[in-house]
Amino acid sequence: MTNKPKIGAHVSTRGGFGRAARFAWESGAACFQYFPKNPRSLRLKQLDLSDAESCASFCRDKGMVSIAHTPYPTNLAAPAASRTIMVESLLNDLEIAEACGSLGIVVHFGHFSGIEPLQGYQNIIQCINDTLKNWDGQAKLLIENQAGNHGKEGMTLEELVKIRELSRYPEKIGFCLDTCHAFAAGIWNPEHTEEFIQRGTVLGYWEHLVAVHLNDSMYAFGLQRDRHANVGMGCIGDDGLRSLMIAEPFRRVAIALETGKGPDGTHRQEIAAVRTWYEEEGQQ
Repeated sequence: MTNKPKIGAHVSTRGGFGRAARFAWESGAACFQYFPKNPRSLRLKQLDLSDAESCASFCRDKGMVSIAHTPYPTNLAAPAASRTIMVESLLNDLEIAEACGSLGIVVHFGHFSGIEPLQGYQNIIQCINDTLKNWDGQAKLLIENQAGNHGKEGMTLEELVKIRELSRYPEKIGFCLDTCHAFAAGIWNPEHTEEFIQRGTVLGYWEHLVAVHLNDSMYAFGLQRDRHANVGMGCIGDDGLRSLMIAEPFRRVAIALETGKGPDGTHRQEIAAVRTWYEEEGQQ
């Protein structure tokens, strides 16, 4: 990565990974996110090496980057009885992401439904360890912060950093910050962005930040409601998002929009609008 962010959006893989990369590029993106398999199932997907290499080679030629997002049912905090299924699915995602040349796979902590919260965190660590002990590729496990509407695990930077530290393979783990989730969870107030940046610096969070989900929020600060809005069209607002994204830790990451498409079926206009933040700063 350079000291300039790569900006793009989540795209469909209908038609293959190579087609997804081309669609993203044609939409003005330098980054894209995709689901490596059916987003609503943990059923394993057979790797199509030809298709994956088509994606990887196109990205290399164009200077693009990509990240994969694990399916919705993925739950690191799930009890031991479900762990084998989770681990196999995560390894499948990592294999596909590696073949596509992606930076890593984004995953949530998930939610522990038991009585003792500590057990949930122990489950998370064990699931991560069981997955990464069998993984030697370059693609990383990218832990995403959560909004709090589907469980309280993973809402703070402190939790994410500590889980990484407690794992056996911290070098294989990075972070993905979701701006809507951070706002909804109450850990980032756009009126006090410098405090948020400083907190992440003290914790050592930013040095392992690989990707960002750039989303505005339909709901107000701290309500723990995860509903994305297009950039500048929600409760965070254009100025709030810009104040965070032009900060130094975000100059080197992959930035993916997870918002509604424009009238042309792409994120072209939104990507262009975000890019102006850096043009104004003389960064592009």
